[in-house]
Amino acid sequence: MTSSDRRTPARLADQRALLFDLDGVLTPTAEVHMRAWSRLFTPYLAAHGVAPYTEQDYFAYVDGKPRYDGVRSLLHARGIDLPEGTPADDPALDTVCGLGNRKNAEFTAELEEHGVAPYPGSLRFLTAAIDAGYEVAVVSSSANARSVLETAGILDRFEVVVDGAVAREDGLAGKPAPDTYLDAATRFGLTAAQCVVVEDATSGVEAGRNGAFGLVVGVDRGAGADALRAHGADLVVSDLADLLPDLATTVAGAPGTDQPPVDPRKTA
Repeated sequence: MTSSDRRTPARLADQRALLFDLDGVLTPTAEVHMRAWSRLFTPYLAAHGVAPYTEQDYFAYVDGKPRYDGVRSLLHARGIDLPEGTPADDPALDTVCGLGNRKNAEFTAELEEHGVAPYPGSLRFLTAAIDAGYEVAVVSSSANARSVLETAGILDRFEVVVDGAVAREDGLAGKPAPDTYLDAATRFGLTAAQCVVVEDATSGVEAGRNGAFGLVVGVDRGAGADALRAHGADLVVSDLADLLPDLATTVAGAPGTDQPPVDPRKTA
């Protein structure tokens, strides 16, 4: 078995597409989401006399999930049962969808107030991948993905964006189901085995494992390397720039090329 047959960084050179989660992978919007969830649940849980909201609740119950799933998961953990409601619910309503819409309003306020820029290491990795001929997509549970990408100045890098709005419109199950990632691969005409999933959430790496993707990369922004590996990450890094030496210099099948990928570590 060669090194590229194993699920190691060397396998990056054999893949055709990189499918990135957004929040916490390309941009530090996970921090914006964390503040928005805290603004929602800190007063809400206090008013219901249950255990207070903590940062660990974010990683355990809401990180990487569609918004309403996150609301539902955290409420269930606190023993609170609310009517489901509908996506059209007013944010003031005490329903799952109402609370989810309230959280979205908090997120929008945070984003407008503070803005967002890409992680420098992620931007370097993304630029190098595009230059090498990899297909790149964003696969995010957030319905705000396009606005975040636009605010960060990188929307034009991505031909394919499968976000929460697309998932809802097309009836795709959210992470940890692999459906949104599989949809992105299909849009490139590729199989899961030809694509890399890049995630910072346990639900996201689990989606990569469930979809049998060629490689699942975990980016540890707080979930913990052990937790990411336990849920399906083949390898974990703290910064995507760490993987720059493992990218192919030319991707097989990229437009204008008819040569196999080159491993930069094997060239003079």
